Amino acid sequence: MLTVFQKQVHKALSEIPRGMVTTYSLLSNHLKTKAVRAVATAVGKNPDYPRVPCHRVVLSDGQIGKYSGTGGVKRKIKLLQQEGVEVESDRIVDFENKLYSF
Repeated sequence: MLTVFQKQVHKALSEIPRGMVTTYSLLSNHLKTKAVRAVATAVGKNPDYPRVPCHRVVLSDGQIGKYSGTGGVKRKIKLLQQEGVEVESDRIVDFENKLYSF
């Protein structure tokens, strides 16, 4: 059972366009909370991946970060690449242009 906060996070995840990524920090700013770690925890508890695109959330420096979905980080990279996001050495290529800021 998801909490109200987790539902808010997952709703925001659904706003990230295909082919774009965002960061935990931008996501928490969008939700008007300073609880970045709580946002990251909610992202990681997504029961409806990849339909709710938690794989589109990366670290603020463009690194891939973790992925708790089946297949781990390799699967996250594959999902991003299938959406047109180029990944090289576990980092988003052209990160600034792929960054979605809500």
